[in-house]
Amino acid sequence: MEDFQLASIIVSTVRNAPVLMFAALAGLFAERSGVVDIGLEGKILASAFASAAVAYATQNPWYGILAGMAVSVALAMVQAFVSITQKGNQLVAGIAINIAMSGLTFVLAQFFFQQGGRTPDLRNARLFDVVLPGTAAVENIPVIGWLYGHLIGGQSVLVYVAFLLLPVVHWVVYHSRFGLRLRACGENPHAADAAGVSVERTRYLAMFVAGVLCSFSGAYLTLVQSGFFLRDMSAGAGYLALTALVFGNWRPLHTVLGCLMFGLFGAIQIQLEGVDLPVVGRLPGSLIQAIPYIVTVVVLAGLMAKSVAPKAIGKPFVKSR
Repeated sequence: MEDFQLASIIVSTVRNAPVLMFAALAGLFAERSGVVDIGLEGKILASAFASAAVAYATQNPWYGILAGMAVSVALAMVQAFVSITQKGNQLVAGIAINIAMSGLTFVLAQFFFQQGGRTPDLRNARLFDVVLPGTAAVENIPVIGWLYGHLIGGQSVLVYVAFLLLPVVHWVVYHSRFGLRLRACGENPHAADAAGVSVERTRYLAMFVAGVLCSFSGAYLTLVQSGFFLRDMSAGAGYLALTALVFGNWRPLHTVLGCLMFGLFGAIQIQLEGVDLPVVGRLPGSLIQAIPYIVTVVVLAGLMAKSVAPKAIGKPFVKSR
């Protein structure tokens, strides 16, 4: 039983992490360019609703993903316009998106589907797990069968995309011309401007990439995990992603490790429900559900002072005359 629980925790960790990984890597691009992306939560919700609604209407999950991407990018561009072009308060812009999308997605879901603010079950319009070739042949082999069939295999295509993004993002940020300009705009935008780099253009591109990546978080919630949209179903995933970003010190690998850590605590939370523990007995459900957020507070309290954010983050760029 213990082995089964451990195996379940590992698999659940891998399946929980992509929601945070997509959002955290989205935030990495935005914040490395110098734009605070508090609006991750709102973009996740908006893309989750758009993905579910369009996938249900077309019975095609790929159209749902494209719709979620379009909505998330549109919100990212609005946020970029306020923060970059209009030099507005970046925190206020992000929070406004979060609040607006929390209410708007519920209203639209109720208007179109009349099911209490949720969409109908997607059933055949979901992204199903990938079965790797040869899974049946090795299924009964101890360890190898589980590893190949349930950990490496048996995952949604978006899980593979999330983990393959890590080396891609690392290369883009640290080994590409765009990545060099991105980091320069986040650290010293005036020096980048003096070197001929368009700070505003680079930040807009970073926000565009952030919008694309964040849309996958929303699509994953509805098309893989739940199979429908429900009000505020992101449950703070955008804020947890930002915490993972702080934990990872705005570096791709460490940020993903932070996402896996939160995925692990989410998996443990599921396993603890209804279980009698030694000494303390059965924990209240509300306390179990609070575990990831308690960890968030601990991580922020312990690491915030040690984390080194991009120097120009949150500061509007005013071109020198």
